[in-house]
Amino acid sequence: MDPIKKMLSLAPTKKAASFAEEFKAFAFKGTVIDLAIGIVIGGAFGKIVDSLVKNILMPLFSALFPGEKGYLGWMFTFNGINIPFGLFLGELVNFVIVALAMFLFIVKFLDWLVKFRHELSPLSRDQELLTEIRDLLRAKRDEGKASE
Repeated sequence: MDPIKKMLSLAPTKKAASFAEEFKAFAFKGTVIDLAIGIVIGGAFGKIVDSLVKNILMPLFSALFPGEKGYLGWMFTFNGINIPFGLFLGELVNFVIVALAMFLFIVKFLDWLVKFRHELSPLSRDQELLTEIRDLLRAKRDEGKASE
């Protein structure tokens, strides 16, 4: 086919509709929506942890180690420059709490969930046969080692 005729045969409205359909399929796919929900919840969780650190934990630390403005006033002077390490400590505590929560959820909870699902799912016939073969081979190997 002639390239010019091929180009003229393309319908621009058809491509726009297919692009819109592709975008709709992508945007409303479950994984994209789940990701958006996760981002919103993660942002809200970050604000809660930030409030916990700034309004509860760090004021408690300020009560233990008093200063002029609480932990906000904790600073040291180096060559005439005030370095506010209290603010840094607040952000460090914030990071540690978020990292701990992520570790507990991603590593521990999801690992438990995968193990729990694995225990609940019954083995297929193929898996049962493979398990029997593995056990027989293991028993045969162990008998060979015992006779040596």
